Amino acid sequence: MSQYTAPAQTAHQPDLRTEIFTPGADEDATPEGRFAKWLDSESIGFHEGTLDPEDIPRYLTAYQADQRVLWGVHDSAQPAEALGADHPVATYGTMVHPLNVGGAQLDVHQITAVTVRPSHRRNGILRSMMMSDLRGAKERGLPLAILTASEATIYGRFGFGAATFTQSVEADVRERFEVTAPRTGTTALIAREHAVNLAESIFERFQAGTFGSVGRQYAVARRIAGVWGRERPVEDRAVRMAVHYDAAGEPAGFVSYRFAGWETTPYTMKVVDLVASTPSAYLELWRYLGSLDLVERITWDSARRDDALPWALRDRRCYQVKGADDVLWVRLLDVPVALGTRSYRGSGRIVLEVLDDHGLVDGTYALTVVDGVGEVERVGALTPDVTLTVNALGSLYLGGVPASTLAAAGGLTAHTDGAAGVLDTLFGRTQDPYCITYF
Repeated sequence: MSQYTAPAQTAHQPDLRTEIFTPGADEDATPEGRFAKWLDSESIGFHEGTLDPEDIPRYLTAYQADQRVLWGVHDSAQPAEALGADHPVATYGTMVHPLNVGGAQLDVHQITAVTVRPSHRRNGILRSMMMSDLRGAKERGLPLAILTASEATIYGRFGFGAATFTQSVEADVRERFEVTAPRTGTTALIAREHAVNLAESIFERFQAGTFGSVGRQYAVARRIAGVWGRERPVEDRAVRMAVHYDAAGEPAGFVSYRFAGWETTPYTMKVVDLVASTPSAYLELWRYLGSLDLVERITWDSARRDDALPWALRDRRCYQVKGADDVLWVRLLDVPVALGTRSYRGSGRIVLEVLDDHGLVDGTYALTVVDGVGEVERVGALTPDVTLTVNALGSLYLGGVPASTLAAAGGLTAHTDGAAGVLDTLFGRTQDPYCITYF
């Protein structure tokens, strides 16, 4: 079913029209259909190749499974030689998946596939789509919007704050590499036909027990299982997957990996994805990786900031951190629901003044926490203990950035002694929030 908004006109681009649609069962899966044109425009924005016609039905199945909503901005005033007006000059997509916030799996609004053609930049197109979408998500009762950002400078102006982080690591797995923890369970290389189901079921266990994790879209398990490749939804024969079974024989973790090639020295195995629902499964998967023959180095781009692996090695100097990156960006749309659903540490009460240039959540809120359970009410006359931007609240929300750090950075101002410390205690976690779902 399609929905056409009013023409998305700007002072510089009066010929723009925005189309919003959710691909349904009757969606055209041919190269001439709007879905293919939208996909092709997204590929242009991310510098990817043109679509193979036989791949379109597979992508359509994936987008239908995710119940994605797709936005396309069309320009009817293109030169005759340009891509036609049926190719969007800007794309934008959304879907809904659960976010683990400790006390619950909270359905959140995910934003993805954001592109604007270079010829149409600086015309307010992204701002128009983003703010219209955020207001609509708020009206539909979604308390948070989240995204993973290709560029870190874009989304702060819309109220998002970086909230979870990962590290890129390398492990030298030559003779010095040894996991010292006692062995548990068994680890086995998995036949391709079982890989997707195992990846999905193991991730469900991981999702249920991992604060900050986001549910995964249809394509993820297929790519990490090698059923889909990185560039096309066809088999990637270079990907292997091993699963760790715990002492009771239950699948507790998996690692998907790809050899970098004999021309790469030292000989390197790249981890595509590593998901462990227990600490022991995590170490056993690394024990398996360290035992791969002819491999000298393992690389992985999504390790926890508080990774336990180096502390489980005989020689922790085998392990090196090569970089750090933000993953999840958070934007609050309903402060009472978002803060009232999250779990906390300890007890306390604090009054927060939230500044939001877009007017979606600005106001003053009292957060009361008793034994880790929070209640929030909007208050008018109370003097705030803390004033913070909605961006800072997004970074604070999952505890990935301490309030004291945000205060030092200027995103948070404490008006009472110890207020930042109260927030550090309430929002703090024994482990960092951890998200390895990109979208």
